[in-house]
Amino acid sequence: MIRDIRGEDLGEYLAMSRAFYAGGAALHPVPEGNFKETFRRCLAGDPYCRLMMLEHQGHIAGYALLALTYSNEVGGLCVWVDEVFVKEEYRSCGLGRAFFAWLRETYDSAAKRYRLEVCHSNEGAARLYARLGFEPLPYEQMILDL
Repeated sequence: MIRDIRGEDLGEYLAMSRAFYAGGAALHPVPEGNFKETFRRCLAGDPYCRLMMLEHQGHIAGYALLALTYSNEVGGLCVWVDEVFVKEEYRSCGLGRAFFAWLRETYDSAAKRYRLEVCHSNEGAARLYARLGFEPLPYEQMILDL
């Protein structure tokens, strides 16, 4: 089951976010305050982000964070799959595939592109994304953190 977050999910989300950023899926750590702000914004219905809980047999098994934006390049909505995390004990249960099937069912009528990032070291995730039809985008990304 894939559902929007609820207030009582905060503790689980914080623990999973810590594990996501400590587990090689990201290039650097993120301040704990960012996790709390993301949760607060998503819970409040911010139109630019959506936080989903992934459940397996009635237990929270992971989460997915979406960032929604308009892209002139594709002429419409771009759904960024910003983070996908599945707890170790639930990996290989089909949750990743189930999430991406839900994503397509939910956004295909509105989205023009789905976009995500993957670290080179996260080989398992990269293989899954390739099997689902994602392909490398030959852009260099640049950032300016404030």
